[in-house]
Amino acid sequence: MPAIRLTVVALVVTAGLLPSAARAAPADDRLTSVNTFAFAIGDGTLRGDVVRRYRDYRLIVVDGQEVTAAQVRRLRRARHIVLGYVSVGTVESWRPWYGRAKRYALEPYDDWPDERYADTSAAGYRTLMAGSVAPALLRKGLDGLFLDNVDMVREHRAQRRGMFTLVRQLRKVVDREPGRYLFAQNGEDLIGPVVPMLDGWNREDVTATYDHERSRYALVPRAERRAAVSALRRLRARGLLVTATDYTSSTESASTRTAVRVACAAGAVPFVSDIALRRIPARAPRCAAH
Repeated sequence: MPAIRLTVVALVVTAGLLPSAARAAPADDRLTSVNTFAFAIGDGTLRGDVVRRYRDYRLIVVDGQEVTAAQVRRLRRARHIVLGYVSVGTVESWRPWYGRAKRYALEPYDDWPDERYADTSAAGYRTLMAGSVAPALLRKGLDGLFLDNVDMVREHRAQRRGMFTLVRQLRKVVDREPGRYLFAQNGEDLIGPVVPMLDGWNREDVTATYDHERSRYALVPRAERRAAVSALRRLRARGLLVTATDYTSSTESASTRTAVRVACAAGAVPFVSDIALRRIPARAPRCAAH
């Protein structure tokens, strides 16, 4: 998906200090200490002084291709955990590896015309991602990878075996250096076979989302919100660090406050931004227990 695309599934939390649900601690002490999170993959989010910009965030997801090794070093020296975003379920036309990946491209992906579903059933695609792309990103010194569009298997059931094999391969790549992490997002009803491979999981659109058809921000229906909250609690109980990303028109909106409140109540670390993920609040939303 474009450097700004994330599968939309609503999740809401509040920007104030609100109580969080009791959480099964992640196995890793560094993850246990995570109380703030930024999904920083939008255009312009790596410009300027990144240490200053993200000083209030403990966990930062950056575009794995766009971030430089120097920026990763600076952020890690400032005690941030830095994960590199990479879409494994789509082929993105602007990536430097597109020339090798385009033969594995299927039909266009939803509202993002510059990316197409990936044929994960092809061994060549898995070799490209796990044997070339992921190692190159990790050589920048990242703390791990954040995988997007694993849940594309909802539209392409025949891709399930290939996708889950790819996630397992990427776990092995990440584990070549001790202390690195593997995160993914969405698809809670589909990704059960690879949950043991993950250290963390993000749920988009828990409470607030962007309606592409109507070109406006909107609240998630109550039934979908309840399902998202249930998924967060379920995966938290399995020892994953869970985060929630919601999309709103303004940092100060009522929907933003609701999103933070709901995420905290589910035991998730909240983040709220615009749909392009360019809005990085100077003060990170956090839960009262932190």
